Order: sequence, then structure tokens, then C-alpha cells
Amino acid sequence: MNNVRSTLAAVRRIALPYFNSEDKWAGRGLLAAVIALELGYVAITVMVNRWNGEFFNALQERDLKSFTYLIGYFAVLATIAVIVQVYQLYLNQWLRIRWRRWLTEHYLSGWLNGANHYRMQLQGETADNPDQRIEEDVQMFVDQTLALGVGLLSAVVTIGSFVVILWGLSAAAPLHLFGIDLNIPGYLIWAALIYAIIGTVLTHLIGSPLVGLNFRQQRFEADFRFNLVRTRENGEQIALLKGEPAEHQRLSQRFGEVVRNYMNIMSRTKKLTAFTASYNQAAVLFPFIMIGPAYFAGKVQLGSVTQTASAFGSVQESMSFFVTAYRTLAEWQSVVARLDGFEQAIAGGEALATKPDIIHTTATVNSAVALSGLTVSLPNGTPLLQADHLSFRKGERTLFTGPSGAGKSTLFRAIAGIWPFGRGRVALPAGASLMMLPQRPYFPVGTLQDAIVYPGNTDTFDRAAISEAVTTVGLPALTARLDEDAHWNQMLSLGEQQRLGVARALLHRPDYLFLDEATASLDEPSEAALYRLIETRLPETTVVSIGHRGTLHAFHRRNVTLQKSGDRYALADAQPATAG
Repeated sequence: MNNVRSTLAAVRRIALPYFNSEDKWAGRGLLAAVIALELGYVAITVMVNRWNGEFFNALQERDLKSFTYLIGYFAVLATIAVIVQVYQLYLNQWLRIRWRRWLTEHYLSGWLNGANHYRMQLQGETADNPDQRIEEDVQMFVDQTLALGVGLLSAVVTIGSFVVILWGLSAAAPLHLFGIDLNIPGYLIWAALIYAIIGTVLTHLIGSPLVGLNFRQQRFEADFRFNLVRTRENGEQIALLKGEPAEHQRLSQRFGEVVRNYMNIMSRTKKLTAFTASYNQAAVLFPFIMIGPAYFAGKVQLGSVTQTASAFGSVQESMSFFVTAYRTLAEWQSVVARLDGFEQAIAGGEALATKPDIIHTTATVNSAVALSGLTVSLPNGTPLLQADHLSFRKGERTLFTGPSGAGKSTLFRAIAGIWPFGRGRVALPAGASLMMLPQRPYFPVGTLQDAIVYPGNTDTFDRAAISEAVTTVGLPALTARLDEDAHWNQMLSLGEQQRLGVARALLHRPDYLFLDEATASLDEPSEAALYRLIETRLPETTVVSIGHRGTLHAFHRRNVTLQKSGDRYALADAQPATAG
């Protein structure tokens, strides 16, 4: 019971915001129309049930006039039913896509808001595979919530509508056993209720493990898909290391988890299907068994028998809603759990950014980036490095050196405002633009010019300027491919990617440029040429570099080294003898 309550609470948290959003009137209107059409279809079903009794009575009595009239009446009902079904489906699909669009934008905003996606990774992510949450789970949640919600409402209304009919039929055709009429008020209703309760309880006992199995299946499928993508994106390194057998083994192990869990689902589904199929087949005969003796005793006509069977079937089917929808309910419950976990992960990442005992970034009127009382830690709280009273003045060029693992890159992340672990403050000049160039730049899939100006828009850059920047960094052959659409992180060598990273900086002209071994894959003459280019084209830009080559000293007026101090690293400021 607690599990049901927690699921329903999660559904309210996920579903209600849309119906209170800026699209609420369209959403509410479509939902009301879908419900109204579903209720209209139930009303038509009730009229068809009454028609059923009159039609078979007309057949039994060979009443041609009534028979002809009832054929025409059914044609009218059937036409209305078709129209209702068509527009109910159309409006239902319209509501689904609007709701899914809003939910997708809602989750994208929360996930990508202010590096929240990165903080979620740092915390280990309560919800794994965000891509699956946003793409697959949102679609399944919207589709299944509407299907189950409207289906449940239809079942309740159907029960209410046909209970009246069955009550009257129970009085007209009393239970007839061994030649005796047993006047049990509404016995057909009680029979349907008992039948449905038994079926629901047994279905739950057989099918309850499917909830956990479906949850795990989605995770295993997503993990397998993610590792396939990783293999594709790192094909060159795998080929160079001749790692295909290892990858094959690793992917087979992942897929083995998919197969094993799916086999468990198959086994459980077989048992559930065997019961539900038997239950539904028995439901066809059950109403005839109940009213058959009264018919053969001459108490009712054939039309009453068929009307009773139809009404009983509608009531029993509605009361057995959870039996027929159990597998969907099990899958839906796991979808709700995954989306709820994703929302918690988003909230956790946002909360991490507002904690008092983290690294805070603030805007300042000064023209320098200033670090004060800064201690950078690992996510587990272990101190990594300490930096106090360190500043980067406008136009200054600083080189960071030190052993690998000392925390240089992590310090850059803290300055960028995406690494919260630690304490202290990073003051950034108000309105200043910062750009971080990592060792492996990111290029979105798309045209080359879109990839180069990322995260900007090509409309804000002159095409000639883009071509000139690409040529200047030593890649003139790529100017003819600016409109080519490709996965550039796979198409280009790391050295070419690093050259384009510098071209990106030349186009954006940031106030502060941080290069984290951003030219390490180039030979020393090419690296020197790019640094001279930065010096010439961006004379007002403050440049801060991480590097291990001694040749980089010539392009920086200041050298900051990281040295071990107790359980952490500390910064030591020095002035190199050579200035560039």
C-alpha cells in the first residue's frame, strides 16, 4: 500500500506541473475533450447493449418491422461511435505530443541549467542514463498515464452505467437452481464483482515481480546501448590497441544481463498470460452459466440472455481493469520510479550549487579574476589543492605547471564555476567572458561552421571571418567543408581539433582564455605558432595555460607551480627569466 501511495505521489509531482504551466489551457481543454469523448463512447456502449436485447428479441419473435428499424438504428449508433473513436484518438495524440514536448523541455532545462548535468555526474546521479529518461521514459510516461487514467475512468463509468442494467436483469431473471428461483437482489452484479476480485488478487500475486524486472530491464538496455555508443565513438583507440576482443567480451557481458533479465520477464509474463487468458476465456461463458437456467426455465427471452451477457461482460471487464492492464501498470510504475529518481537527481544537483560550504563564484567590479581562501577538494571531501590571494590581471599571461594529479584542471573547473567541492571564493569581473579550451575540444554533430562557433550561433559570425580563422590556425583545406554535416570529434584528428579550438577562441575573443593542455597534441613549432597567433590576435585577453613543455614559458610572463604541502598541493608564484 505504501508503494502505491508513493507511486501516486510521484505521478502527481511529475504530471501536475504541465496542467499548471503556460500551456495549461490547451492541456486542460484537450484532456477535458478526451474524457468527454470517452464518456460519450461509454454512453453509446450502453445504448448498443439495450439494442442488443431488442434485436435478438425481434429475431426470436420473427418481427421484421422491428428487425428493419433496429438495423437502421444500429447504423446510426455505429456511425457516431466511429466519429467519437476517431476524434478521441486524434485529440488524445494531440495532448500526448504537447504534454511530452513540455515535459521534455522541462527536464532539459533542469538538466542543462548552469552545469547541473555535470554536478549530477559528480554526485553519482540518482538516475542513470539521462538520455533515456528524457527521450524514452517521458514518452512512455505520457502515453501510459493517459491510457491508464482514461481507461480507469472509463471502467468506473462503465460499471456505474451497467450496474443499473444488471440490477434490473437480476430481478427479471432470478437465479434458477434445481427448479427453484432464488431472489438475490443484484446477484449478477455480485457475481461479476466476486469474479473480478478473485482475478485481480491472483493477477497481482502472479505479476507483482514484473515491476522490478521491468525497471532493471530498462537500465540494462540503456547501459548496453551506452556502451555500444562508447565503442563507436572510440573506434580509433580500440583499433590501435587491438581491443576488439576485449570490447566484444565486455559488450557481450552487458548484453548477457539484458538477456538474463528478459528471460525472467518472459517466465513471469508466461505465467501471468496463462492466467489472464484463461480468466478472459472463462468470462465469456460465465454470464451464460449464471442466466442460462432462467432462460431454459422460460423466465426470460433470448434478447435478455444476450443483453445480460453483454452487460455482464462490460461490468466484469471494467471491474477487471487491473487484470487486463497489469503488465502495462507494472511497466508504468517502473517508468514513474525512473522519472522520479531523475527529478531527485536534478534537484540534488541544483541544491549542491546553493550549499553554503562549497566554492562560490561572485561578480566583482575589479578587472581581475581573484581567488581568496580557496581550497579545492575531491567529491568525497579530501582536500586536493589550496589557492589563496591569487589573481589573474587583465592582459596577463600565466602558465600553470606541476605534477599530474595535482589538481590543475580541477582548479580551472572551480574557476569556471562548475566544481563546487571545497570552500572559498572565486571573484569574476562583472560582464567578462571566459572560455575554457580543454585538451579534447567538444564539437557538436552538425555543420563544421556550427561546430567551430559553438556555443555561439553562425548568424552572429561572418562566414569570411570563420574561413579566415580556420586558415590562420593551419587548416585551409577545411574551409571548403564548412557546410558539411558530420561527427567532427570522430572525423578529425586530435591535433586538428585543438587547432579548431584555438580558431573558436579567435572568433569569440573572450576576456579570459584558459587553455588546459589545449595544444598538447601538436608539435612544438605548431604549438608556438598558435600561441603567437593568440598573442597577436587577442592582445587584451588574459591567458592562463596548463602545460608541461618548457617551451611554453616563452609565451607567458608569469609561472605558477603546484607543490606538495602536507596533504594537499599549494601554489607557488614565480617569474620566469624569459618573457614573450
